[in-house]
Amino acid sequence: MEKIRVELGERSYEILIDSGNLSLVGERLLRFSIGKKVAIVSNPTVAGYYADRVLNSLKKEGFDASLILIPDGEIYKDYFWGYHILTRLLEMGFDRKSCLIALGGGVIGDITGFVASIYMRGIPYVQIPTTLLAQVDSSVGGKTAVNHSLGKNMIGTFWQPALVWIDVESLDSLSEREFFSGLAEVIKYGVIWDSEFFEFLTNNREKILRRDKDILIAIIKRSCEIKSEVVSKDERDNFFRTILNYGHSIGHAIETLTNYSLYLHGEAISIGMVYEAKLANMLGFLDTEEFEKIRKTLKEYGLPVEMPSFIDKSAFIKAILLDKKNIHGKIRMVIPESIGKMKINFEVGEEELLRIING
Repeated sequence: MEKIRVELGERSYEILIDSGNLSLVGERLLRFSIGKKVAIVSNPTVAGYYADRVLNSLKKEGFDASLILIPDGEIYKDYFWGYHILTRLLEMGFDRKSCLIALGGGVIGDITGFVASIYMRGIPYVQIPTTLLAQVDSSVGGKTAVNHSLGKNMIGTFWQPALVWIDVESLDSLSEREFFSGLAEVIKYGVIWDSEFFEFLTNNREKILRRDKDILIAIIKRSCEIKSEVVSKDERDNFFRTILNYGHSIGHAIETLTNYSLYLHGEAISIGMVYEAKLANMLGFLDTEEFEKIRKTLKEYGLPVEMPSFIDKSAFIKAILLDKKNIHGKIRMVIPESIGKMKINFEVGEEELLRIING
C-alpha cells in the first residue's frame, strides 16, 4: 500500500493508496479514537457498487454503521442536502466521537466534510474517494463546501479528514467521461509543479486511458504528493496554496453560469486551464509552444478546450469577480510562466479577460 503523509502538526493524516482495499477500512479505523457510531454518506450510484463492502467491513470490527444517501450530482451539493444529513445524524444520536465516511466523488466528499465540520462544532470524518478527480484533488487538503446559486464553493470550512483511503479498483466503474474529467486535475499538477510529470502524462496516454492499475497508482500518488506538499506549506489558502487553483477562476465561472449541469468539474477546469494559459501567452509570460502543448494534451485526453459560445460576457465577468482569490474587487489568477512554473495571484483586468474569450 502506497502511503503519503500530509504534515499539519496535530491535524496530520495519511493518504493510503492500493487496489482492492475497501474490505480493510473497518480494521484501519480501529486505530483511531472514535466512537462506535459511523455513518457512510454516499449517493445511490456509488452505494450500489461499494456501500455493502464498506458497511460489512465496519460491522465486522464492531462499529454501529449506517448509510445516508443524497442524490447524485453537483446541483445537490447545497445547504438543503447538508441539512438533511445533519437531521439524520441527530435522529441517530451521533455524538462528538462519532465518525462520518464520505464514499463517493467530490460532491460527496465536500458536503460530508462540511457537515462533519459543523456538527457539534466538529466530528471526525474519513474520505473514501471513488472518482479519479476526488482521489487526486478534493479528498486531500481539508477544503469543504456547499454551493450557492451565485457561486461555487462559496460556503465552506477548512476541516481536515482523519484519513484518505484510496482504492483504484473503484475507477473501473467510472464512465469514460468521468475518468477523463479526473485527468484534468492530474494534468494540472504537471503544469503547476512538475514538468517531468507532465511529460510522463503525455508519453503514457495509452496506458493511462486503459486504466492500467500500476500506472494509475503512480499518477495518483504523484498528484497527492504534490497537493500534500502545497497544503503542508499553506493549509488555509493564504497565498501559496492558490497555485492549486490554476484553471479554476474561469472553470468555476463556467460551472456557475451553466448551473453546475452542463460540464463535469474537470471539464470546466480543462477549459479554464486553456484560457488562463491563453491569457498568460497573450501577456507575454508563456510562449506559444508551451501554450499549445497544454491545450493539445488536454484535448488528447478527451477534454473540452473551447469556451461555450453562448456564455454572456457581462455575466462571465460578474461570475469571475466572485472568485475567492480576488481581493478588494481586483481579479487575481494563477497563470503559467512555463510548464512547471506559475505566477501566483496575478492581477488581471476585465478587458484582458474579454480579449481572451472573444479571440
